[in-house]
Amino acid sequence: MGRSGCRIFIGAAGRKTIQVCGGGSPRVLAYGTPMQSKKWKFGIGIGIILAVVAWEGVSGFQESKTYYVTVNELTQAQASRRHVRLGGVVAQGSIARHGGQLSFRLAQDAKSIPVTYVGAETLPDTFKDGAQAIVDGDYLSNGNFRAEKIQAKCASKYQAAPGSQGSGMKSPVAALKGAK
Repeated sequence: MGRSGCRIFIGAAGRKTIQVCGGGSPRVLAYGTPMQSKKWKFGIGIGIILAVVAWEGVSGFQESKTYYVTVNELTQAQASRRHVRLGGVVAQGSIARHGGQLSFRLAQDAKSIPVTYVGAETLPDTFKDGAQAIVDGDYLSNGNFRAEKIQAKCASKYQAAPGSQGSGMKSPVAALKGAK
């Protein structure tokens, strides 16, 4: 007998515990052994953690795969868009600093878009007139672009300028062959 006149029956192999009190209907107290109950709880906890990690991974991937559009593509659409990456060339003589803001124009062919940079990051050293740049921000309905990030393409440091002969040094193969 259990407490207050109740009887507790443990089923075969300890898998089912039933409590019967007085003339009432039997009440199932637990299924399985305490060890199986802990395994289920652990499995559910691991499942929840894996679901959260998977969700974070998928949402982070979706956020980072933003396609960048060109100046021509954005001007042809003629619609304001939220959070766009825009690629183009910094127009000659268009970089101007006004207090804490930087404004310039991104151009492609004959079209250009005014850009205002409002980010707090330091600008890259390669950001100058004529540089290729990708800006990340919002294209506003008035035709201006409000950039939060700027990336400037780095020119290759190992490529000779077109039409130049180099410094007159022999190539390593020519030096080994004794060429002049």
